Amino acid sequence: MTSLKQLFDLSGQVALVTGGSRGLGEEIAEGLAEAGASLMLLARRDQWLSPAVDAMKKRGFRCEGALCDVSKPAEVGAVVKETLATYGQIDILVNNAGVTWGAPAETMPFDKWQQVLDVNLTGAFLFSQVCGREMIKRKYGRIVNVASIAGLKSSMPRGIHYAGYASSKAGLLGLTRELAAQWAPHNIRVNAIAPGFFPSRMTEKVLEAAQPYIESGIPMARVGRPGELKGVAVFLAAPASDYITGQTIIVDGGATIV
Repeated sequence: MTSLKQLFDLSGQVALVTGGSRGLGEEIAEGLAEAGASLMLLARRDQWLSPAVDAMKKRGFRCEGALCDVSKPAEVGAVVKETLATYGQIDILVNNAGVTWGAPAETMPFDKWQQVLDVNLTGAFLFSQVCGREMIKRKYGRIVNVASIAGLKSSMPRGIHYAGYASSKAGLLGLTRELAAQWAPHNIRVNAIAPGFFPSRMTEKVLEAAQPYIESGIPMARVGRPGELKGVAVFLAAPASDYITGQTIIVDGGATIV
């Protein structure tokens, strides 16, 4: 029987993490590296990417980085090609890159709606498609989509508006199930994580304005803390979850159960 240590061992595997230079993406990447995976971190800005790559290397992890706009097919294809040239394989894909735009649905500019959908949903599709082709060839792959509880429930009042973000994350959950069903015969598992509120650059303004109110609706009475997400990502990428696909693990302190 496989030991517990082996069930969470990612030694010899390669993980590509979009939006991996900071916040939840950097935390997930750190967890994968701690479990033994080599990393390719992607970000849109070098000012965040280079320090993140350097920090990983200083800890002794094998890590490279590349700039990429996940909504542009040519850039997606180029960085996947670069990753294969560097490591020879892609075992794990984490679709974490995301943006949002806070505006009431009735006044949200169309270009901002399109941008949110292009990054959060189309970007995840593009990376899944290109990496999926390589995974199908090897008959092995693990895809983890970082969604949100915004894709499962409506936003709260008090000026919190994210119609585009909620729509993109709901779509990502549907994409997770569809790809999981299509690619299961190829030994490719596709799952999602739906975090609640965690402190990050994306949530800082919302938490600044309404953290006490948000926490009042969470049974655990607090937002997420650093380190509370990476274990879930490692679990979904590791042999420990080999009989799980098409599922969403909610990490929200209980917010969606009340």
